[in-house]
Amino acid sequence: MARDIELQCRCGEVRGRLRDASPESTNRVICYCNDCQAYLHHLGRADLLDEHGGSDIVQVAPSTLAFTRGEQHVTAVRLTEKGIYRWYARCCKTPLGNTMKPRVPFVGIVTELLRQAPGARPCDEVFGPPRGGVFGKDAVGEPPPGSLRPNLRLLARTLRKLLGWKLRGKTWPHPFFDRASGEPKYPVAVLSPAERDALRPLCGPRPAGA
Repeated sequence: MARDIELQCRCGEVRGRLRDASPESTNRVICYCNDCQAYLHHLGRADLLDEHGGSDIVQVAPSTLAFTRGEQHVTAVRLTEKGIYRWYARCCKTPLGNTMKPRVPFVGIVTELLRQAPGARPCDEVFGPPRGGVFGKDAVGEPPPGSLRPNLRLLARTLRKLLGWKLRGKTWPHPFFDRASGEPKYPVAVLSPAERDALRPLCGPRPAGA
């Protein structure tokens, strides 16, 4: 059953709402990629990574996500000039969503944002369990089963979701981009090569100090 759910960052300054949340309307995956690990280390939020360095992510249509408070705290970082936009609440370093440009209509929400609101339901109950893991080659330690090879069923489902969201006009309104200009609504920083290189030893498959 689809439901609207409240969202908030760790400190409660940024709040929002996700509409029509259900296992059928979203896509939940575990991403073990080096960039997702580096991003959370950059924020000082490695606590959100699982034991294999995975990020629990729910992919949603942009138009279903809206922020209702604290937008002055929203900002983003890109690991490279052409990298994914990784939006977060600078007040408490809570990830808010990962996106590409609006022509690729999805927002990948790290589930921390979905767990913080008072009365939040378990993610398994709202979205179902993760449908698979991706980029297991970067996982810390032994790659989880099924994460090394391309998951064709998961890939096909993701492509169907993206195409459906695009055709049904679910790109707009976008929580992070202005429709008229197509540009970000909030500040975006790009890490320098030195900053990026400093993060790599912290990531899998054999992070420094592990």
